Amino acid sequence: MKKLWNLYIHASLIKKITVALVIGIILGLLLGDKASALAPFGDLMLRLLQFIIIPLILFTLIVGVNQTNIGNLGRMGGKVFLYYLGTSALAIIIGTSVASLFNPGTGLSLSGDESFEVPEDPGVTQVILSIVPDNIVKAFVEMNLLGIIFTAFAFGIAITYMRSTEKFGEKAEKLYDLIDTLNELTLTVMKGILQYIPVGIAAIIAGIVGEQGTDTLQELGGFIGVLYIALLVQLVIYTGILLLTKTKLGQFFREARTPMVTAFVTQSSSGTLPVTLHAANQLKLNKSLYGFSLPLGATINMDGAAIRIAVSAVFAANVIGDPLSFVSVLQVVIVGTLASVGTAGVPGAGIIMIATVFSQVGLPMEAVALLTAVDVFVGMGATALNVTGDLVGTNVISKTEKRAS
Repeated sequence: MKKLWNLYIHASLIKKITVALVIGIILGLLLGDKASALAPFGDLMLRLLQFIIIPLILFTLIVGVNQTNIGNLGRMGGKVFLYYLGTSALAIIIGTSVASLFNPGTGLSLSGDESFEVPEDPGVTQVILSIVPDNIVKAFVEMNLLGIIFTAFAFGIAITYMRSTEKFGEKAEKLYDLIDTLNELTLTVMKGILQYIPVGIAAIIAGIVGEQGTDTLQELGGFIGVLYIALLVQLVIYTGILLLTKTKLGQFFREARTPMVTAFVTQSSSGTLPVTLHAANQLKLNKSLYGFSLPLGATINMDGAAIRIAVSAVFAANVIGDPLSFVSVLQVVIVGTLASVGTAGVPGAGIIMIATVFSQVGLPMEAVALLTAVDVFVGMGATALNVTGDLVGTNVISKTEKRAS
């Protein structure tokens, strides 16, 4: 038993996750609906990841701020924002182009029985305001990532300033040493959590396969297939960007594949954040950069979701027999890009984004209800690409910072 345990502990995480995926599929097929009994094991994994998110962001970012100067942070922040905005717009264009090429939804029709209540859209303005929390404790309790990032920045900059003063320099240095130690402590706890992830993944996959089976996939298989083709095209573009920055692809994807698979299974960019931060650390990226770029990306950078919006819009237009015009496509690009930022990080974010775009270009809300039938399969691929985009952007910007320094 001890030998088996040692074998498990020393095996690479991706090997353990791959085995977990296979076991999960087999259990789902064998147990069917009874696989839901394994749900607590998956829930525990999600809880562990959520448990570590706040200290991981807070301590990593405060330490990162204190390892660089404010001017560098401002420059990196500008690059991160432009990258996220640019790739989101590109994802919308790719999704629209690929979907227009294959025309999913042609031949289908709405029965009129579909109904769906669209969750409230907080809007871009509210998301921007939420960056500055009116209550720090509330921001932490509600896991407002933007608010937590702002808090870490504010206190990190204050500690940097105090370390440079004669009056508080010594005390601030001790405080920074304490936070640095807490950061290492958090990373140590994270290493333990990573050992449990394969178990949680096997449970989640078993539940999905047991509940959904293959019927849903066959029902809207064309839509799902086109979506994944578009996701693959975006992934190829990411690869090209990595090559242009002379990144070693083998090394990058060796570390990135774990957060990619975790995001695929959990369908949560925020929930995968601890694993993504760990991958950035393993890639030896700029700590002061990834400490805020990855939490920010998990909140506002939604390339996979943007592709989902575009393919869904073309699908809905084909279902009602009224293909999108050039002006409608432009509307999808503009509104979809803003919606992918403005509705990120809220429950039902993907559905809110689709509903927002549909209302702007005159597409039927009934089609949103139709698409929820395969929401789980769509969400898996879109979330995996979201996380990949965050890591690619952070890697590219980190490379440019090394050249600038």
